[in-house]
Amino acid sequence: MSAPAASRANGGGSGVSRLGAASVILPLLALTLLAAAALLGPPLVQLWQGGASAAAGYDPDRMVFLYATLPRAGMALLCGAALGASGALLQQALRNPLASPTTLGIDAGGRLALAVATLWAPGLLGLGRDLVALGGSGLSTLLVFALVRRRGFAAVTLILAGLVVGLYAGALSALLTLLNERYLASLFIWGAGSLSQQSWEPLLQLALRLALLLPFALLIVRPLSLLDLDDASARARGLEAGRLRALAVLLAVAMSAFVVSAVGVVGFIGLVAPILSRLAGARGFGGRLLGAALIGALLLLLADCGVQLLAGASDAFLPTGAVTALLGSPLLLLLLQRLPKAERPPLGAALAAGASRLSPGASRLLVLGAALLLVALALCLGRDALTGAWEWLSPSRFAEILPWRWPRMVGAASAGAMLGLAGFILQRLTGNEMASPEVLGVSAGAAFAAALSLFLTATPHASLVGLMATGGSLAVIGAILALGRRSGFQPERVLLAGIALNALLDAVVGVLSATGDPRALMLFAWMAGSTSGIDASAALAAAGGAVLFTALALLAVRPLALLPLGAASASALGLRLNRARLFLFVLAAALTAAATPIVGPLTFAGLMAPHAARLLGVHRAAPALLVSALSGALLLVAADWLGRTLAYPWQMPTGIVAALIGAPALMLLLNRRSA
Repeated sequence: MSAPAASRANGGGSGVSRLGAASVILPLLALTLLAAAALLGPPLVQLWQGGASAAAGYDPDRMVFLYATLPRAGMALLCGAALGASGALLQQALRNPLASPTTLGIDAGGRLALAVATLWAPGLLGLGRDLVALGGSGLSTLLVFALVRRRGFAAVTLILAGLVVGLYAGALSALLTLLNERYLASLFIWGAGSLSQQSWEPLLQLALRLALLLPFALLIVRPLSLLDLDDASARARGLEAGRLRALAVLLAVAMSAFVVSAVGVVGFIGLVAPILSRLAGARGFGGRLLGAALIGALLLLLADCGVQLLAGASDAFLPTGAVTALLGSPLLLLLLQRLPKAERPPLGAALAAGASRLSPGASRLLVLGAALLLVALALCLGRDALTGAWEWLSPSRFAEILPWRWPRMVGAASAGAMLGLAGFILQRLTGNEMASPEVLGVSAGAAFAAALSLFLTATPHASLVGLMATGGSLAVIGAILALGRRSGFQPERVLLAGIALNALLDAVVGVLSATGDPRALMLFAWMAGSTSGIDASAALAAAGGAVLFTALALLAVRPLALLPLGAASASALGLRLNRARLFLFVLAAALTAAATPIVGPLTFAGLMAPHAARLLGVHRAAPALLVSALSGALLLVAADWLGRTLAYPWQMPTGIVAALIGAPALMLLLNRRSA
């Protein structure tokens, strides 16, 4: 092999690396040094000039600088490096550029543990918040490992199990927050991440914990590099890919859990730092790991210095984790065009084998039968308005009660079907099992616009919030299409653009929420999703939209069948890739935009419905598309019925209940499949 060819084989050569480093790391380093100098420079000069005379008396500014500002800067560097390295380990082990410390439910497990301890076992908090958060993170990770242990810790299965466990823990903590907002409102704010310090002790404790993990991380760098190959090639070289993957995930979990227990959730660093490391030209895993740690440290320090400089005395109330996303998202968007194209293997290859013992026809009949049963339950089984007792609706009361029930059921079913369609399209189009309407960023656009309507109007009406949410969704659709146009709508780039926009908009919502304004909890309740405000006209409009979009999706069956074969094969069979990708992305985004105002942005039906269809053994494009739509409808109808009946007279949000019942169902399917 010639030198130029070898250079290209090794990642494009040193020229690419130098150019990438110059365009990513050097500007980030310069900005960080400027921000750190502006924040730390004047106090350092005063400390130097004051000398021993200042130390002899009481100087509050000096004490704040030595025991709050400096430890906070050190914590930013340490947490950023740990989260960047954790994300790099996960993305390498799972071979997925969308993997991050939040993928395995680490953050959600820690937050749930803190919520449970606050409500029912406050004595545990006396042992230390760190230990409680670490325990929750550890338990969620153990549950993930228990679900995938019989599949040799396959990458696809790990990702799916992590998403499901994280979804379940997050939904539980959100429900507890809504039901106990007086006690858990601060936990909602803590979830945005804060680096505020009052001594050097937390920094030293975190440094000691991370130092214990460092030797293990260094030992697996070289073996992990072989995971750039597929598992079969790695085994041919004597590497046990499953055990190595489990060890790498365990190390990443420990790193992230230590950080979460110390400062809260700063999850975006773990996603963006490894991606920026790749964009900087690092091709080997060792270089990507080092680059991710360096970029994570610089990015978090830059964000925290910016918080302190701009917020002044109120910096303690501004979440650094949210501000980090405000900085990292535009940086990722600017550099997205430099991301090399990468074709993923056909989706579902690892999930198809042994997915179900039922035939595809039997699976479809099972889902259809379950849907009909749920329709009957949703319409006829409920609670007595006076006594709260369960009752089956008699025919004589149909005219009185059904006008209150059927619009909610039809609205929930329509939204669920649209989200199921959107999730199936995105997963087929991108070849990524983590793709969902939420990942695309459209839901975050709706949440951002809803937040504006709540915070900028004196008396926001539900119709105004819904209208603004629709407008926000459409704006994000336009932004994603504009960003993906130059790459020919290459799926990985569009997904990353959606994630960057998602993080950016979520960060703004997090900053608004951290102000302590009561409207933040109103926004939180809206994001949880509720169908209680749907009337007959809105339900019929939603049903009409679902029928129309289903027909449009069926017109795209051929592209959906060919795209999983790979770009080259699909083009050889006559598929015009750019046009097909554009149509499918627009269709998925429009489906999400239509469903979000009905049930909110946090249902995750679009993630779970395609996996349910696949795990039931339905793989052909047209049947799988319809089963995904039916599964999404079934999930949200069940969630709406349970949400209005289980805790009567209180009503639980449909979106959260959908996560609570959908996640265990996926866990059972995963466990059955692995048996």
